[in-house]
Formats: sequence, structure tokens, C-alpha cells
Amino acid sequence: MRREEVRMGREPLRLVQFTRSFHIGGTEVQVLELLRGLPPSYRLQVSVLEDAGPLMGSLWKLGHAPEAFPLKGSVAQPNTLYQVYRMARWLRAHRVELVHVHDFYSTLIAVPAAKLAGAKVIVGRLDLSHWQGRARRAVHAQLTRMADHVIANAEAIRRMLVEEEGLPATRVSVIHNGLDLQRFDARVREGLKGPLPDTNGAPVVVHVANMNHPVKRQEDLLLALAMLRHGGTRLHAYLVGDGPRRPELEKLAGELGVADTVHFLRHRTDVPAIYKRATFGVLCSNAEGMSNAVMEGMAAGLPMVVTRVGGNPDLIRDGERGLIVRPEQPAQLAQAFTQMLSNPEKARAMGRAAREFVARELSLEKLVRQHDALYQRVARGSGT
Repeated sequence: MRREEVRMGREPLRLVQFTRSFHIGGTEVQVLELLRGLPPSYRLQVSVLEDAGPLMGSLWKLGHAPEAFPLKGSVAQPNTLYQVYRMARWLRAHRVELVHVHDFYSTLIAVPAAKLAGAKVIVGRLDLSHWQGRARRAVHAQLTRMADHVIANAEAIRRMLVEEEGLPATRVSVIHNGLDLQRFDARVREGLKGPLPDTNGAPVVVHVANMNHPVKRQEDLLLALAMLRHGGTRLHAYLVGDGPRRPELEKLAGELGVADTVHFLRHRTDVPAIYKRATFGVLCSNAEGMSNAVMEGMAAGLPMVVTRVGGNPDLIRDGERGLIVRPEQPAQLAQAFTQMLSNPEKARAMGRAAREFVARELSLEKLVRQHDALYQRVARGSGT
């Protein structure tokens, strides 16, 4: 507990972190980091929609057993209202002062429940709602307007909330994701968990993303590689991630004549070690929030080639920490790859600058400090 709070006899701030589940994902990892890092001036509790996921073990080690408010299928059924009622009662019983909710489906429960219980609520908006249809976007926007404050993790998301959804700028804060460099470096030192394809010393680009949705645009990467191949440059690619689109992407690699240099690694738990064996990294999505994949590539000291969407420009300054191209432009990707390969000294300098940026601007300490200050202000009207 802070010294001034001890002197004043203030009780710990009763805070609930609410997320959908603890499956592996950027949001879930950020929630765990907050639970680890917040000071003893909090009485922390966790709630979820689904009491499941491989990160549950990490949550239990921190001493938290989450309270579940399951949706059980479609949200358009009486159970949703019942879970709102259950959560409101739970919040009142535990005298919760503040709820921080991190995703769309949890927001459906948390915002009305907090209002019924008389608790403050902060809504996290962590992407550009590119996956939502018109109806869901409208619902999300309305629930966001009901919140006491909103956290965006990228400047592009803040602009969307203010300019498109009409939120007052004073009710939106940008807090970038944080990365534990010590833990990341330890995972690098642990090394590979499985073999990597042999490239015979040829340069390698790494792309880390799921293969669930076309938004990740792996096909643009394959087209760029084919253009380089046509021009006489052999660049291998490690595609880390899996999903229902993988078979069609593998077929496209064959049709483009790059199947021998494009390696589909599927899901891997040793991404930091894979990054350290690459020449540079890429993320060529046509929509993004604040990408943990880009952050991890930067932490590994890689220059990154990214598209000018979402939070990518918050991370990469063109020509300084990597290169930025327009989305859905494979020819521009190919040109950026050529720049990286033709000037390796400049590429390494950009990688060093990227690593320094992560250490300076994206530390866990900064993540926790900014959340702590905002929680105190929203819940109790006090600064830190």
C-alpha cells in the first residue's frame, strides 16, 4: 500500500479485471501483467466469460480464481440478462469500486452490471472493430459511451473513438501495450522448442499471425516473395501461426512457385527464439490494433516491415525502426524487402533502434504506472 494511503488509513481499491477467457492471446497476456505489476494498494479480483485456457495456470499461480459469467451461446437470449444481474449482485457483495473490461463480449456483461451495482467501469478498446458487423459495432459503441473512461492501446483507435463514435477526447486515454523484456530475453535463451527448416544460409523473414481471417493478408507476403523470386532473389519465409486458411495459403504458395522457400510452422511456443534467427520481420495486415507480434519482433532486435494501419505507426517510424508500406500492396512489400536485403548494415541499425524503443517506451513498468494512475483518478478522483 502507498505510504500516503497507510497514513490516511485508506482501504485498498477494489478492482476487477474482466476478460473473455485465458486462452493464449495478447489481451490475456496484458491482463496477467497488470495483475502481476499493480501495487498492494489494490484488492484485485478477476472475472471471465469462460473459465478456461492454457494461461489459467499462470492466473492460479498469482492467487486468483476467476468468477465466471458464461454467455452460453448467442447473446440474444435471457441468459445474457441473467449474467448481468448475477454480476451486479457479485460486484455489490464484494464492494467493487472499479471494473476494467478488455473485450467486446465481456463488455456486454460488465458495463450494465457495473452501472446497476454503482461501480465505475473502464472499457478497453484494443482494435479497430474490423471484425465486427454493423450491428455489433453499434452496440459496442453504445456500451463504450456508457463507460466512465476508455483505454485505447493505439493512437489510431483513439481517433476512431473520438471522430467516428463521438466520444469526448477527455474520456479516452492511450496506453500502449507493455512487454517484459527480461522474460522475453529468457525465452530467447531457452532456444528453439523444435527444429526449423534449413535455409542454407539464405535470408529469412518471419511472419507471426493466425490464419483465421483474411485481415492478416498472408497472401500479400506470398505475392511479394514471388516477385522477389522472379527477380532472382531467394528469400525464405517462416510463417508462424495456424488456422482454417492455412490449406489455401499453402496451395497459393505452390501456385506462385515459392513453396520451397515458404515454411508453414503452424503454432509455436518459441517465437522469441525464431525471431532471433531471422533477418527481418513482417506484418502485412489491412487492419490492426497494437500488435504484440510487431512488439516481439522489435524486442528481438529485428527491423520490421509493417503496413500503415492501426497501431503499427505507433511502433515503427519509417526508415528508423523499420519500414512502412501501404496495405494490400505486394509490390511495395517486395521493394521494402529488397531495401532490407540490399543494406544489411542499415537494417541492423533499425533493429537496434527498435529494441531501444521497446525498452524505453513499452516497458511493463510504464504500462502498470499509467494504469495505476488512471484507476486512481477514475475510481477515486485522485492522481498518483
